[in-house]
Amino acid sequence: MSNNCYLLQCRSTGEQLLVDAADEASTLLPLIGPDGLTAVVTTHQHWDHHRALGEVVAKTGAEVLVGAPDADAVTEQTGVPVTRTLSDGDTVSVGACSLSVIAIAGHTPGSVALVYDDPAGHPHLFTGDSLFPGGVGNTFGSSEAFEQLIEDVATKVFGRLADDTWFYPGHGDDSTLGAERPHLDEWRARGW
Repeated sequence: MSNNCYLLQCRSTGEQLLVDAADEASTLLPLIGPDGLTAVVTTHQHWDHHRALGEVVAKTGAEVLVGAPDADAVTEQTGVPVTRTLSDGDTVSVGACSLSVIAIAGHTPGSVALVYDDPAGHPHLFTGDSLFPGGVGNTFGSSEAFEQLIEDVATKVFGRLADDTWFYPGHGDDSTLGAERPHLDEWRARGW
């Protein structure tokens, strides 16, 4: 599935957080290294975003954080208990750094994105499968889910964050909100 995983490390404390233990613990664990892992945030309940969760958590003892509406499904699919459920406006700490949680329903009911507002630069947004260069994530033919997703992305992401925000999706290339903002109306008209 060519998923993206993101390993974030606090420069002050060395603590680390993984966004999506998508696959291949044998690749992820050497990257995590001896410093260990504080937490894994699973951006949503789809199997391709948590295939390595069990092994990564077993080896590191990391907490498991999942959007509240997706938490039971992640545990059911992986056998890994969720340590903490996430809701819109929550914060996730990694060392001295703090990331804000944006709940973005539509791709799944409990999809979450994380924002790190870098005090020395621009914001960084980890979007899972809710936002990609060229559009929002798949809603599998549901017009209701698409309306929820496009509305959440328009108001909670583009309505809140500046154009210089760099975003990192669950698959494929990254982009900036400034590069994508002019296309919001096209995406809405296109639908899924």
